[in-house]
Amino acid sequence: MTKKIGFLSFGHYRDVAGSRVRTAGDSLRQHIDLAVAAEAAGLDGAWVRVHHFDHSLGAPFPLLSAMAARTSTIDVGTGVVDLRYENPLYMAEEAGATDLISAGRLQLGISRGSPEPAADGQARFGYELAEGQDWSSLARGRAEVFRNAIAGRPVARSQRALARGGEADLPIQPLSPGLPNRIWWGAATQASGRWAGEQGYNLLSSTLLLADDGRPFHIQQADQVRAYRAALAESGLTTGGQAAVTRSAFPITTDEDNAFFGLDRGGTDSAGILDGLPARSGPTFAGSIDEVASALAADQAVQAADYVLFALPSMLGVDYNAHLFENLAAVARELGWKE
Repeated sequence: MTKKIGFLSFGHYRDVAGSRVRTAGDSLRQHIDLAVAAEAAGLDGAWVRVHHFDHSLGAPFPLLSAMAARTSTIDVGTGVVDLRYENPLYMAEEAGATDLISAGRLQLGISRGSPEPAADGQARFGYELAEGQDWSSLARGRAEVFRNAIAGRPVARSQRALARGGEADLPIQPLSPGLPNRIWWGAATQASGRWAGEQGYNLLSSTLLLADDGRPFHIQQADQVRAYRAALAESGLTTGGQAAVTRSAFPITTDEDNAFFGLDRGGTDSAGILDGLPARSGPTFAGSIDEVASALAADQAVQAADYVLFALPSMLGVDYNAHLFENLAAVARELGWKE
C-alpha cells in the first residue's frame, strides 16, 4: 500500500551554546536546504508549523515559495496557518502565488490555531472579536471567505459594477487551478474532524487530541479519521478526501542517532490538560529500522491515513536531518509505502 510521507517542522532557532540553528535567517535558509534533501531522499512533503511571537516560523509563504523554487516534486505545506491572524483575501493572493511558483504543490493546512505565547496577539495584528463572537467561529468564517476566493468567485466590485449597482464581479488574482482541493483543516477533536469532512476539507489531524477516553492515542485518532471520511461521504462534496497524521519517529542506525534518541525507545502516550480540556498525544518511536516500521504498522491511525508526517528535529541541522530522511525512507520501503 503506497502512502505519502513528509516532514513537519517547527523551525525553532536559538542563539545558545551548541545550537546548529542560531538565528531566524539560519532557520529559513536551512529549511530550503531541508526541502531539497527531503526530495532527494524520496520524501513527498516538506511541511512547516506556523507560530507567531515565537522563535519559529511565522511567515510561511515566502519560505514555501523559496522551498518550491529549489525543488520540483515535493509538496510544500503548512500545519497550520492560524486564521485568527489572517486577512482571508490577502492570504488567498499569497497562497495562489505560492501554488503557481510550486506548479501545484502547495498543501495548505489552516485552522483556528493552537495555544501561543501572546495573550493579545490577534489584537496587535488588528483583529478583535465582536460581541458574541468566538475565535473558532471567526476562523471558520474566514476560511469560507478564503476558499471562495481561491475558487475564483468574485469578491469585489469594479467601477463599472459599482456605477450600475451590480454585484461583485472581480475575483482575486492570481488564481491557481487545483488549489481548492489541497486545503487541509487542522482538527484536534472528534467534532472538528467531522466538520472538516462536512465542509470538504482534507483532514490534518493534530499531534494531540483534546479528548481522552483512556484508550491509546492512535486508536482514538483512527476513530477521528473514520468519522471524517464518513462525514465527507455524506456531504457529497468533491473536494478533500485525504487524511494526514504526524508521528515522532527516529530510526537508530548510528551512534549519533542513539545519543540523540536512544532514551526514547519504548515510549508511551502522554496525557494531561490543555486549555482546560483533557489531552492525549502519542509516543515517540525510536529503535532499529525494523522496530520503527513495526511500531508504525501497529498504529491504527497511521494505517488509516494517506499521508504520514514526521516531526523534524530541525535544530539538529541540515546534515543530520538529511541522514534522518534516508532512514525514514528506508522505514517506508520496509512498510511497502515506497518502492
